[in-house]
Amino acid sequence: MTIIAAADGSALGNPGPAGWAWYVDDNCWRAGGWPHGTNNMGELMAVLDLFKSTAHVPEEPLHILCDSQYVINSVTKWMPGWKRKGWRKSDGKPVLNLELLKEIDAALVGRKYTFEWVKGHAGHDLNEAADDRARDAATAYQAKRTPKSGPGFPGAQSSEAAQTASGSQTASVTLSSAASQKDDAGTSGSLQSAPAPVRDLVPAAFGESALFGDQDQPDLFSVLDDEPDPSFAPGPATGIDAVIEQERELLDPQVRSDPFRVAELLHPDFEEIGSSGRVWTRAETIQMLSEAQSAAIDMEVMALTQLDTSTALLRYRSSSQGRSVLRSSLWSLDGKAWRLRFHQGTLEA
Repeated sequence: MTIIAAADGSALGNPGPAGWAWYVDDNCWRAGGWPHGTNNMGELMAVLDLFKSTAHVPEEPLHILCDSQYVINSVTKWMPGWKRKGWRKSDGKPVLNLELLKEIDAALVGRKYTFEWVKGHAGHDLNEAADDRARDAATAYQAKRTPKSGPGFPGAQSSEAAQTASGSQTASVTLSSAASQKDDAGTSGSLQSAPAPVRDLVPAAFGESALFGDQDQPDLFSVLDDEPDPSFAPGPATGIDAVIEQERELLDPQVRSDPFRVAELLHPDFEEIGSSGRVWTRAETIQMLSEAQSAAIDMEVMALTQLDTSTALLRYRSSSQGRSVLRSSLWSLDGKAWRLRFHQGTLEA
């Protein structure tokens, strides 16, 4: 009988107090976390603990629901290549979150498993349950209290204490190895350091200014340069209405925190002009998104025009935290999927 479970991670600040959780039902779930970690670490740890918690039933296939393209692609597409290169990327730099990935790689041996991407915060019962528990664990560490760990998987051979110790050891090693590197989500420097403050500037495009804030230029977001971009996830029909749905995705804070999903939505030649007049590249935009703490943004469609068979222009008004912005997005039909080619926003008087 296939075990169907959702796995999710959460970080308050990214990096910051972090949590992870997997969920089958109310009688079968586990959660944990760390005082300081990243969202990607939480996502990976949830998957790792799910494999470890079901190690006593290796004959049962696992079907894992995950809203992180980073985790799915790391496990199903990129790990074999990383291993062949001695756990190094094509540029020779060590793979990030290495200890967690190595443990996952070992846990996969002899197991039957499949991954399914699900959209986060879209009402999927199992995903919402895992997300709630991961966020609760992160919140517990923020408040300096012990998080609820859950009942675990029935019949699991390891004791609760042993599994918790294993998770803590993994976190310690991972934090240590990542301390002087750039995290997969674009965070650089020691994980023990607080993120740099974000200047409050006039909003222009999807966020405060440019796509995610007109901040000082960060280091280029490099993780997506290592491997080919993930193929665009099968979505709705290639009809022009798909443009509106995908634009809404780019306004969703959960999607913004997933650089791999954003990479799928942005055209390889994407550019944006911020309110300051600065031109933002695709790499800068993806990094900015991964580091920003985004508020929810409402969208009011004004017009959607198909300019030719492969080009669509979307104009809309966005509102967030009392600010209104008029926006224009040019979408290009790239193969079988629409991808955002150009964006510009202007603060509404």
